[in-house]
Amino acid sequence: MKPLIRSVALSLLLVVVVACDVPHSHDEKGEDVHQGGAEHEHGSLVEHGHEPGAVAVTHFTRETELFVEYPTLVVGEESPFAAHLTWLDDFRPVGSGRVTVTLTGGGSPDEQFRVESPSIPGIFRPVARPAHAGKRNLALSLETDSTSVVHELGTVTVFPDIDKAAAAQPHEDEDTGEIPFLKEQQWKVDFATAKVEKRSLRPSVHATGIIMARSDGEALVSSPAAGYVVPGRAFPRLGAHVSAGDPLAIIAPRVAGEVDVASLELELERARSSLELAQRERRRIAELVDQQAAPQRRLNEAENAERVARAEVEAATNRLNQFQRNIGTTAESDKGSFTVRAPISGVLADIRVAAGSYVDQGRAMFHIVDPERLWLEANVAEVDLGRLGEVTGAWFQVDGFDRSFEVSSATGGKLVAQGSVVDPISRTAPVVFEFPNEDRRLRVGMFAHAHIWTGPATAAIAAPVSALIDEAGQDVIYVMTGGESFERRIVRLGIRDGDYVQVDSGIEDGDRLVTRGAYLVRLAAASPAEAGHGHAH
Repeated sequence: MKPLIRSVALSLLLVVVVACDVPHSHDEKGEDVHQGGAEHEHGSLVEHGHEPGAVAVTHFTRETELFVEYPTLVVGEESPFAAHLTWLDDFRPVGSGRVTVTLTGGGSPDEQFRVESPSIPGIFRPVARPAHAGKRNLALSLETDSTSVVHELGTVTVFPDIDKAAAAQPHEDEDTGEIPFLKEQQWKVDFATAKVEKRSLRPSVHATGIIMARSDGEALVSSPAAGYVVPGRAFPRLGAHVSAGDPLAIIAPRVAGEVDVASLELELERARSSLELAQRERRRIAELVDQQAAPQRRLNEAENAERVARAEVEAATNRLNQFQRNIGTTAESDKGSFTVRAPISGVLADIRVAAGSYVDQGRAMFHIVDPERLWLEANVAEVDLGRLGEVTGAWFQVDGFDRSFEVSSATGGKLVAQGSVVDPISRTAPVVFEFPNEDRRLRVGMFAHAHIWTGPATAAIAAPVSALIDEAGQDVIYVMTGGESFERRIVRLGIRDGDYVQVDSGIEDGDRLVTRGAYLVRLAAASPAEAGHGHAH
């Protein structure tokens, strides 16, 4: 073949979709799904015509998704690979590592073609130049500082020359209506996919609910006496955790009568003067008794008078200190005051007093809530009460959270009470559950959309609720047919249980759905030209 003709033939070859010779099984939708071994029981291999001039393969392991494009393999010819690698834990591009393309088997020596780093985050470009023709096993491995992943891509054919490769090219398929959404676009947005599996779903009835504190997990602490709240070194803070018995505040009772600092200081000075006179008198009498100039009875009376004077000084001192605490100064003694302590362990949900303020006896001061375990009070409508039967659990949603919460024995929850009386105004009856408050994220008083299970679980094809898009009243799901191609499916839904909903038609076990970013795929379907613009291959 002349060099010019050979060059033209090679160029034509690179714009023809080449089907690799890989063992496949065909599902009802006609997709080619690679049958992975036990090592990759979660993997699937989908081959499709992504764009003219490339074989496009999508493969999953437990850790990564690989979408790779490459031309047909010909002995002695360069075949550049465009390997797009995505972490499945966050669907972000693999930003570093070494990628190796390996050809093995077929009775020929192993061949490896390696690239040490990505050209841009997520895209690795090793170039293969095979030296041996025949049936070869193709694998692509990723090695990083923290992990090593191997994508086994099955069997491919390495052609001995351009002519035989060109003769093996299939006819181009007509437009399948697939929606392009490139990896470079997926990596820049909140995007994720998930594999469809059968799940156990339970029917339920809807109920309005509210998150409550347990009856023994809430306390309203009141003042034991009228007085002033003494400021301390560490006055409680809102949201602080307290243990049962911890001091919360000190109440200094109000001093009776009309007094001021000056009068109390005068009273203390008089008491001190009286004590000084009593001490001098006791010493004088003691000398007379020693000289037998006075009877012992006089000394006993003097000692008693001194004790009384000392008690009066102590009382006057305490009275002055108490008044000083009332007006906000530091007290030297806590005699006559009351210490308010926490009756339960929990979090200070409300503080209704301030340091130095005056409180009446019985006034509420602190509200303590134990957030570790809470109650869900679900109010079931009268018309649904007959469907309840034996209550085994429930699930509920709270506005502001992107997931649902389950209450069952498996999650540490339990049924507390089931009301037997219908409220005459709301026409509902309460069902109360207790559940552990994970990470203390839920708050007492939150409104909940509750669902109480009414029957046994049944196995069904289920999709995450996040995968659903409402398009003019139709429930739509976008299915991944390849790493950068998707298909719109109209689905018919069944029962919902938590974050999953039964899908009666439209998807099958093993399909991979867009669970985050489905609306962006929908926009790409409306403007496919824009979606495919700027591909960095």
